[in-house]
Amino acid sequence: MATTLMTYAGPAEPDALVTRTGGVPLAPAGTAWPTCAECGGPMQFLAQVLLDDRARPTVRADGRAELVLAVFMCQTDPGMCEAWSATDGANAAFLLPAEGLAPLSAPAVEDEEVLYLGAANAVELTDSSLDDYDGARQEWGRGDGREVLHVLGRLGGRPDWLQGDETPSCGGCGRDMDLVAQFEEGPHHATAMNFGGCGMAYAFACGPCRAAAFLWQC
Repeated sequence: MATTLMTYAGPAEPDALVTRTGGVPLAPAGTAWPTCAECGGPMQFLAQVLLDDRARPTVRADGRAELVLAVFMCQTDPGMCEAWSATDGANAAFLLPAEGLAPLSAPAVEDEEVLYLGAANAVELTDSSLDDYDGARQEWGRGDGREVLHVLGRLGGRPDWLQGDETPSCGGCGRDMDLVAQFEEGPHHATAMNFGGCGMAYAFACGPCRAAAFLWQC
């Protein structure tokens, strides 16, 4: 099985309907900004991934997709809420129809860092013949002018767990969810996602039930 790497491709438009980290979340009109079930604060938007109608990562020349996975995590007081857990309500993942999305209205806060990453990063997709994620990552980093830190993660495939297997089950049908994307924290401190300073995050989905889940390990 090949590995599809997500690699840093420079700045992205903050509200573009593309696979990206950071920027402004897109959602159907009237959607409320997600809040943390533990502290009640608004969550930080991390990333969005374009998917096909079976909730699989999609790469299309016209940039269109059937669904969008959007991922949020509480950063109101980092480390106090259990943002690493797929079930405790301190993070959120949504499967949204790609048609009719608009920038989500943000709540009023004193510090916008709790809502947004420092910038939006464009994602370039690169296929590797290697099944091993770390091997594919290292191979990509040996290319001219490339840095391993510019690998933002992988699309699909099997999760590379840092700890034990924590594949979430769908609350609707009970089956194990499929990995949509695995995320590194990111190459630059100002735009990095906070997965404990050394962690990896995992976004899952169940296409038939239009359900999604998110967690991280370090």
